[in-house]
Amino acid sequence: MPSIRDTNGKQRRLAAIAASAILAAALAGCANTDRIKTGSINRGGSEPIASMSSEQLASTAESLGKAYASDPKDINVAMRYAAVLQMNGRTDQSLAVMRKLAIDYPRERQVLAAYGKALASAGELEPALDAVRRAQTPEYPDWKLLSAEGAILDQLGNYAEARELYRRALDLQPGEPSVLSNLGMSHLLEGDLKTAETYMRQAIDSPAADSRVRQNLALVVGLQGRFDEAETIASQELSPEEATANVAYLRSMLSQQNSWNELRSEENNTD
Repeated sequence: MPSIRDTNGKQRRLAAIAASAILAAALAGCANTDRIKTGSINRGGSEPIASMSSEQLASTAESLGKAYASDPKDINVAMRYAAVLQMNGRTDQSLAVMRKLAIDYPRERQVLAAYGKALASAGELEPALDAVRRAQTPEYPDWKLLSAEGAILDQLGNYAEARELYRRALDLQPGEPSVLSNLGMSHLLEGDLKTAETYMRQAIDSPAADSRVRQNLALVVGLQGRFDEAETIASQELSPEEATANVAYLRSMLSQQNSWNELRSEENNTD
C-alpha cells in the first residue's frame, strides 16, 4: 500500500499534468469570433482552428498575419490571428495581439473574454480573471464566461468557487460537454480521478463533444494506469491524422516528469 507521502507526490504530479492541459481545453470556447462584427469581415476563414493540422496552422498564421498588419483594429482578424498564434505555441505574440485589441476595444465583451484567455495561457492568472469578469454581464450571464472564470479559479486553487461557477454554467447550458469536461478537470487537479472520469464520461456522451473533451477523458483514464484504454479513447471516431495527433498529445501529457512510467510503476506495485 502506498504511503501518505507517495500519495501526495502522486497528486502533485497529477496536478502538474492537469495544469498543462486544463486551460487549453477549458478556455478554448470562451470567445466566439463569429459573433464579432464590428468594422470587419471575417477574412480569416471559417474552419475551426482546433481541427487544423500543423501545416494548416502555419499557413493560416501567415495569411492572417498579413491581414492583421494591414488593419490591426479588425476584431475578427485580430482575434482569429491570436487564436492561431496560441495554437502554434506563440503565446507571447498571441498575448501582444490581444492586449492591443483590448486597448482599442476596452468595452467589447468578446475581446475581453479572448484577452482573458490569452492572459491565462501566458500564466497571468489574476489579470486574466479580471478581464473575464469585466467581460461578463451580470444581468445576462454568459455560460462560456462562467466556465472560463471557473477554469482560471481552478488554476489558482479555488476549486469550490470554480465548481460553483461550472454548475451555474450548466444551469444556463444543461449538459454542455465543455463545462462538464472542465468540472472533471477541476477534480483532476485535486487528484480525484474517479470523480473526474465520471464527469468526463458524461461530457463525451454528448453529440456536441469535441476532440478536446475526448483528449481529457483519455488523459484521466491514462493517469489511472489504463494506458491501452486511454489510447483507444484518444483515437476514436477520428481521421488517422487526428487520431495520431491525439495519441501524441496524450503521451506528451503523461510523459511530463516521467509520469507515464512512474504512474505505470505505481499501478503495478499496488496490484
